[in-house]
Amino acid sequence: MPNKNDSKSTNTLFISSFNKMNDPRRTNKGNHKYPLNEILLLVISAVMSGADGWTSIETFGKVKLAWLQQFFPYNEGIPSDDVLGKLFARLKAQEFTDCFTQWVNSISDLNESEVIPIDGKTIRNSNNDSSCKSAIHLVSAYASENMVCLGQEAVSEKSNEITAIPRLLDMLTITGCIVTIDAMGCQKKIAEKIIKKDADYILMVKDNQKNLKVQIEETFEMQKSQNVNITTDFGHGRIETRTCSVINDLSLLDKQKDWEGLKSIIRITSERIIKKTQKESIEQRYYITSLDADAVKINKAVRSHWSIENNLHWNLDVLFKEDASLKKKGDSPINFNIITKIALTLIEREKSTKMSKNSKRLKAALDDKYRMKILKS
Repeated sequence: MPNKNDSKSTNTLFISSFNKMNDPRRTNKGNHKYPLNEILLLVISAVMSGADGWTSIETFGKVKLAWLQQFFPYNEGIPSDDVLGKLFARLKAQEFTDCFTQWVNSISDLNESEVIPIDGKTIRNSNNDSSCKSAIHLVSAYASENMVCLGQEAVSEKSNEITAIPRLLDMLTITGCIVTIDAMGCQKKIAEKIIKKDADYILMVKDNQKNLKVQIEETFEMQKSQNVNITTDFGHGRIETRTCSVINDLSLLDKQKDWEGLKSIIRITSERIIKKTQKESIEQRYYITSLDADAVKINKAVRSHWSIENNLHWNLDVLFKEDASLKKKGDSPINFNIITKIALTLIEREKSTKMSKNSKRLKAALDDKYRMKILKS
């Protein structure tokens, strides 16, 4: 059994980060049967232990009530699945998001030049509520080495990422980091925002910046790259050779000074051979960056951008079954997404074992001491 100091430290972790939220059930007298801090601890503990819905969370709580009472009284026991569903539908998603961002940034120690990919993901099956016109789209920032989601912004459609990204950047402390964004985020104001945050950027250039793309292509045709790095990857049933070419002579670009901090342009050439079929393909992608012409550093950073897809979005879909979720009412889809990100962050930070995340969740369900260890990670 954990001692009182263990319980108190875990208590403080969640209270200090999430106690600023307004309880939507609160009356003038402040009387409600199940305190919000008790519910949050219940839901987070249950989800990191494998629960994926309100019914399974209720079941977990009833089985583990004595364990939960080490932290809070739970004088009224465990709320029903219906009570949980109604509360998370009414809980203000923006407040919960802000508290989550504050918490995760307080526990993260970002490394110098750590790559911070920003990318969006649509929560499928989140658009059946009468108040929601379309499925919810979340733009997230991910720390590729710390392996944690640093924050998120919700928008109604993917096209609104352009307005969500600056708001997301405002919430983050990313001094010395490298922010990578796909073509949707290749905007002058976003580049300026990143530089003002004392960070660097690598922004993909596609046809939404058609003139810029054409001029970058022409520059690579007419000039020799200052720096080149070549890597080869033999995984996933294919051989991929990636050639990163960098030019820092921007004289052929019109209005290059309109892009705050712009120093170099990048061409990534990917040559792939499928081992089984021997089919070959070649793809070229272009980027602008505030970094100097260091092809090794840039090639690694561009590759690291995919960590948000492979380590965050994939885990939410496969491990936590987010796209199969039937949570649709009010702010419930966004709020449960935050819960899963809290659970995923805690699981990632628990380093005492090399077990898979699925195995960690199973062990957390069965082993009270290990569940405590994850909460304290």
